[in-house]
Amino acid sequence: MRLELTRRGDYAVRVMLALARDLGGDWLSVPTVSAAMSIPERFLPRVMVDLVDAGLVVGRRGRTGGYRLAKPAGAISLLDIIKAAESEPDERQCILRGGPCDVDGRCAVHDAFGGAREAMLERLGATSLAEVAGKGLS
Repeated sequence: MRLELTRRGDYAVRVMLALARDLGGDWLSVPTVSAAMSIPERFLPRVMVDLVDAGLVVGRRGRTGGYRLAKPAGAISLLDIIKAAESEPDERQCILRGGPCDVDGRCAVHDAFGGAREAMLERLGATSLAEVAGKGLS
């Protein structure tokens, strides 16, 4: 079974890891983050807009500008990051057919997969960026 992020979600998580690991709190530029996290530089500004709009990152223009976390890494969950970059799935979407579930809104596995999805979201919401950055950030 595959549970994956889109490329945009993957890049958002990697950007946030780079920012969390920058313990000096410096402003990190797009080229710096791109090189450190193997993210195409041309795509990165779009991801940064998602993260800024979600209030997870602040940006500063200019020669000494760049990006940094808007709040402590311990106050940001993986779910916060993923929600900033990924579109919300349609919960009526059938896991079996890819279209709407039966007329009553439930196929045979709807509740089982729905419960698994909720457990995954709960776990992502309970896991902070500081935990996964591995630096004991708060």
